[in-house]
Formats: sequence, C-alpha cells, structure tokens
Amino acid sequence: MDWSRVLAYGVVPGIALILAMAAGFLKYVDNSARDSATARIEATQAASTGTVALLSYTSDKVEQQLNDARNLLTGGFGESYTSLINEVVIPGAKQQQISALATVPRVGSVSADPGRAVVLVFVNQAVVVGSSAPTDTASSVRVTLEKVGGKWLISDFTPV
Repeated sequence: MDWSRVLAYGVVPGIALILAMAAGFLKYVDNSARDSATARIEATQAASTGTVALLSYTSDKVEQQLNDARNLLTGGFGESYTSLINEVVIPGAKQQQISALATVPRVGSVSADPGRAVVLVFVNQAVVVGSSAPTDTASSVRVTLEKVGGKWLISDFTPV
C-alpha cells in the first residue's frame, strides 16, 4: 500500500472537510450569539420606551398620547389596551383631571432571540389628580415583545 497516496487522497481531504465544517459551525454559533445580543439591547430599549408611553399622560392630551402609544403594541394586548384606555382611562383622566408620569429606573432582559424577547421593567409612576399632591408608586412589569416589520412591539404587559 502506498501511504503517500492514502495521505494525499484520503486523510488530508478528510481533515480539510472536518475543519471546514467546524469553521462553519463556529460561525453559525457566533452569529446566533450576536443576533441574541442585538435583540436583547433593542428589546430592552423598546420595553423601556414603550412602558413610559403606555403609562404617561396629561389630562389635556390624554387621548392623543395614549392613542399614539397604541402604535407600540401588537396582537391581543393591543386590542385590550385600546378597550381599557377608551372605556376607563381617557374618560377618567378628562373628568377628574388626572395626569401620570412614568419613569423606568431599571430594565433587565429575561430572554431574547431575534424575533421575541421578554424584559423585566421596574417602573416609578407619579399620578396627580386635579391639584392634589402627586401619589408615587413603584412596580415591576414583565413585558413580552415581538419583532414585527423590523420594530419591537409589546405583545404582553403583565404586572409582577
């Protein structure tokens, strides 16, 4: 048996194939990790911005502000939010001169992939009724987001 031929036509091409497959796999893993990291960053920003938009309004602009916030929502949550603001929040804010200001001191990614993410959002909200002093509350919300048309939209908003 001619070992130089076995080496030239069998072993070397086999090793080259194995190395090429390993490089392809490592590239796939690297791209997946980068996609998840990008999703995590984008989703936490969208959750923070969206939470502030959903929970902040002034009594004189409540209808415009909360209806604009609907553009940040998708699915069944968008429908239930629309019902809530139209039936309860907007009429109450106008009638009782209620204003609310939400801030987000902290957010944390629970999970993220390129199409769906879950973010824990810590919220501080100051509510003013009429000319009374503000009432401050702190809470946390589990925000689920889905990427729709290149934008992260809120699909669920669950207090925890």
